[in-house]
Amino acid sequence: MPEKVVDNQYTTFVFPQKPEKLTWKQFIYNEKTGKVFGRTRYSWGALVVFYSVYFVILFSLFAACMQGLFYTLSDQYPKYQLSDSLIGNNPGLGFRPMPGHVKQGALVYYTASNQSQVEPWLTRIEEFLEPYRDPSRLPGEGKNQVICNSTGRPAPGKVCHVDLSQMGPCSAENGYGYNKSTPCIFVKMNRIYGWVPEYYEIDELPENMPADLVDHIKSLPEKERKQVWVSCNGISPADREIIGPIAYYPTRGFPGYFFPYINTPGYLSPLLAVQFLRPGIKQSINLECRVWAKNLVYRGGLNFRMGSVSLVLLID
Repeated sequence: MPEKVVDNQYTTFVFPQKPEKLTWKQFIYNEKTGKVFGRTRYSWGALVVFYSVYFVILFSLFAACMQGLFYTLSDQYPKYQLSDSLIGNNPGLGFRPMPGHVKQGALVYYTASNQSQVEPWLTRIEEFLEPYRDPSRLPGEGKNQVICNSTGRPAPGKVCHVDLSQMGPCSAENGYGYNKSTPCIFVKMNRIYGWVPEYYEIDELPENMPADLVDHIKSLPEKERKQVWVSCNGISPADREIIGPIAYYPTRGFPGYFFPYINTPGYLSPLLAVQFLRPGIKQSINLECRVWAKNLVYRGGLNFRMGSVSLVLLID
């Protein structure tokens, strides 16, 4: 066997040897060495202790980080609000009912004489209005809802009741007008915590505000003018020509006593029913609804829309 010299002494050099092949039974427990799965009991014990300490420390650091994060958050209000938040301080606008499939976008399409096509739209409206119709489904069972008017806001801890009986012909009894080719949609504003609208005075109404809305605002008593106004119309001149007259219920805007939204239990967003009384049949009509307030930014178009919502109405 080869030898090597270390400090004038001869030692035997041992060549590496190929490890002995083990069967599965020997790998699980080797009677010669006492190893279990290739490790001695001491080795397994040291491994268990090491990883136990490692994961305890890791979990403790994670728990400390999460506790620090939760300490800065509240379940009552967002940490960052209005302009400091990602959502910003310009509420968007939405409408219901929406199509059943995402691929349909904002297309409201049906055949008025075909009940099987009308029924899905009515079902979606009923599902959307269920919390408004049955406040017992809300946190606190809606016991803090009160009837509000233009004389003032609800008391702390109270929220305004949305009265569906004030929606005119846009009701379940009338089929929301869908089987009569006079469909209703429900428009609502997206919630932004703490946002308070700035209302237009009579001498501040924008020049591009629709004339019928201007006349409506001027016809109201001063105390009823504190609203976020809504107007709907066709997008193009051709759309405006075939959309026909439009009715709004119960008024032309969202009353100011619904604002601000501060996450009070039982709060429901105010609704506005918009009914298209004589829309063109078998024609695709591009519509836009927008809101009006001094601190609301409006931007139309297909991308980065602000303060408005668009839809396409097609009735066969």
